[in-house]
Amino acid sequence: MGTLRTAAAGAVARKQVSRTGSTAPAPRNPPRSEVLALDEIIVGDCIEALRRLPSESVDLVFADPPYNLQLEGALSRPDQSLVDAVDDDWDKFASFAAYDAFTRDWLAEARRVMKPNATLWVIGSYHNIFRVGATLQDLGFWILNDIVWRKANPMPNFRGRRFTNAHETLIWASKGQEAKRYTFHYEALKGGNDDLQMRSDWLFPLCTGEERIKDESGRKAHPTQKPEALLARIMLSASHPGDVVLDPFFGSGTTGAVARRLGRHFVGIERDEAYAGFARRRIAAVEPLPEDAVATAPAKRAEPRIPFLSIVEAGYVQPGEVLTCSAGRHRATIRADGTLHAPPAIGSIHKIGALLQGLPACNGWTFWHAERDGSRIPIDAFRTEIRARGGA
Repeated sequence: MGTLRTAAAGAVARKQVSRTGSTAPAPRNPPRSEVLALDEIIVGDCIEALRRLPSESVDLVFADPPYNLQLEGALSRPDQSLVDAVDDDWDKFASFAAYDAFTRDWLAEARRVMKPNATLWVIGSYHNIFRVGATLQDLGFWILNDIVWRKANPMPNFRGRRFTNAHETLIWASKGQEAKRYTFHYEALKGGNDDLQMRSDWLFPLCTGEERIKDESGRKAHPTQKPEALLARIMLSASHPGDVVLDPFFGSGTTGAVARRLGRHFVGIERDEAYAGFARRRIAAVEPLPEDAVATAPAKRAEPRIPFLSIVEAGYVQPGEVLTCSAGRHRATIRADGTLHAPPAIGSIHKIGALLQGLPACNGWTFWHAERDGSRIPIDAFRTEIRARGGA
């Protein structure tokens, strides 16, 4: 993969801040790239690398930071075989204070490089996600949702002293409370979910089988590789094709592989050259999907506004015609000015629909129906036809 835009430096050396939480004073004006290197992996310390990225340059951040698991010795199964748990140095911190300082540093830099309407997703377990959430709020992020990833095949609790830990938590946050125009493909998610609103509990299996990246000896290359389906749902819900997705803890490259397949760009930061090597080979083997398979579905909010008066003026309905609800219980007469009359009230299709039902609000486009050839047709069908004709 080539760099789509050039950057001043390739790999970023590890200094200033280590993944163990020990810090050194940062330069007051650290050198930053004027442009962003796309579809590349920066090898080096995540905080130092983030400091070098240009401000307001990424559309989405996905972060899978160290969980600070605080493991006490080796874990074993009932048959005394050892569990291949996360015991790498990058997950070890001297104290909660050290972990909090590390979290604040990388989150502050992530917020700086986010565009005004970008959003951030961070995943964690009960060991760290609550501390991360508090720091997010302290830094000015605005939490939009917490998502529960329910694992279809969780590792059992071998000691039988606690509940089986069968989920992880994701926090989805905007850059601040004032960021109202963040990306969220509500209709697309609903359409792919059998026309039901997408819920905040997602069921995916752990990464296993052919998707699990292995080293030369056949062992898993990275202990916390996330399933591609999880990253795909995040990108499909909160980004557009062509957007830039930043992952400051790139690992084995799941974010990059999914971004390439879905027509997004990525910027990855990874301190371990071995992990970066696995990620490069993995991403290079990905075949991008055709453009029409990843194109963003049009959102209703983005469609041109068509007032009900336009439906009357175009002749789809006539002044004096009676509209009814789908069951025929409520009736109102169309007036020449595009309002409805349900004696004694006169008002919009929404106001009259709400009034007749005794509700505070009503979507008149789907509530009101016109009689055509012995069938009731929602007036929204006429609006759809006008839009298909370009609004004429």
